[in-house]
Amino acid sequence: MSYSVYFLKSEKDGTTYVGMAKGVLILFRAHPTHRSSLLLSNPSDIFLNSSMRIIVDSGSTKSDWVVIDGDSVKYFTTSGLNPLFHTIDSVAETVFNHSELFQYSKDVQELNFYGAGCSAGPMKNIIQTGLQTVFTNARINVDHDLAACAYATYTGEPAIACILGTGSNSCFYDGNVIFQAIPALGYILGDEGSGTYLGKRLLRDFLYQRLPQSLSEHLKKDAQLDKEKIVDLVYRKPNANVFLASLASHLYAFRDEEYVIEVVSEGFRKFFEIHVKAYPEYSNFPVHFVGSIAYLFRDELTNVGRELEIRTGTILQKPIEGLVRFHQR
Repeated sequence: MSYSVYFLKSEKDGTTYVGMAKGVLILFRAHPTHRSSLLLSNPSDIFLNSSMRIIVDSGSTKSDWVVIDGDSVKYFTTSGLNPLFHTIDSVAETVFNHSELFQYSKDVQELNFYGAGCSAGPMKNIIQTGLQTVFTNARINVDHDLAACAYATYTGEPAIACILGTGSNSCFYDGNVIFQAIPALGYILGDEGSGTYLGKRLLRDFLYQRLPQSLSEHLKKDAQLDKEKIVDLVYRKPNANVFLASLASHLYAFRDEEYVIEVVSEGFRKFFEIHVKAYPEYSNFPVHFVGSIAYLFRDELTNVGRELEIRTGTILQKPIEGLVRFHQR
């Protein structure tokens, strides 16, 4: 009979462990000089689930969580957890405040987190430490959202995997190694083709009075935007990137307008030129996408790719389903 063992506590006369044996919880003591002995089974005051795990895909705007417990799969959503805009405490607080997620905090044994801004060690540590505060029994792995994109869209052949959501990024994945040709520069210097990129363009044209009248009136009346509010949200309030990206929904509402098609296509053209053509022989590989912008404007994305002789492949709104499949292989 085999069992999984978890450390509980040390005592002078030995070490007490808890384990699972054919689904039955057992306690036993490993004595330094005597044979290990069974203490009890099915204790009512302790519960550990050795199979429960969580997969998280997090952008700057929101995070998708999947709790997997045997055949049970449950989905949850929280605000985005980007270490560029969050602290250890705010990461932990996000989970503490989500009662449905927090109920699993002591039972989860493995947590795989993929997130925007998690490419460097110090940034990963913010997320990992914050999560470890809540999921105290879990082995936690933090990786970049590019890895999530690569894993979720992989179809068995080498490909360029791209993110077009709140921000933008790209990598090459051959099934073994993820390679990034150029860095992502964030919403101030980069993020070409992303929600923040399109949002900045929309606001500039709105304030410069260069929008079609129907779209301009929509932003004034329905979105209640004016210069003072825009300056406050962009320059004074936190998470300006999330606000900018949210404006893409107004472009989508007017997606048949020539102005919108032109602006979106121009953003995608820049993305392809900078982030896809950076890879040698890019034309020989499919280019996959994840993210709300890629998904909502997939017709424009495919058309620009065709114009540049680039083969667009899979386009997913969210990578979470692909991540679940990847981790269950």
